[in-house]
Amino acid sequence: MGIINFQGKRDASQGKQSEPILVSDYMTKKLITFKAEDPIDHVISTLINNKISGGPVVNDKNELVGIISETDCIKHISDSKYYNMPMDSDNTVGKNMNTKVDTIDKNMNVFDAANKFINSRRRRFPVVENGKLIGQISQKDVLKAAMKLSGTTW
Repeated sequence: MGIINFQGKRDASQGKQSEPILVSDYMTKKLITFKAEDPIDHVISTLINNKISGGPVVNDKNELVGIISETDCIKHISDSKYYNMPMDSDNTVGKNMNTKVDTIDKNMNVFDAANKFINSRRRRFPVVENGKLIGQISQKDVLKAAMKLSGTTW
């Protein structure tokens, strides 16, 4: 008599290669965006009222041109106070946004995106297709994907 290896009933999905979970499955599609000509005061109130920490900046064709964050707004306020200058009413998003924007592909596996978050220390990545902003994925979105998969093999 040989060795009997009891593994129990196998799940039908076991052994099959599962479909990757893509960034497009978890990204936010309804975004609060800003224009380069928007005043910084508008950005600050929008961030506070919507409990968000930043947002993409787009042009009239919905092409991504930058990112504006709480940090950018705080830097502007800090610089104004440091130099004892009044907050410039002419100050716009375009003068304060970060134009070096790292984006992420909608077809990237969400767990590869997780590694990109770890290595970059960013909180969010815009998702662009053919130059147009189509969504954004955040660290929280990656956590939602992980929670949905808890109980299955990653």
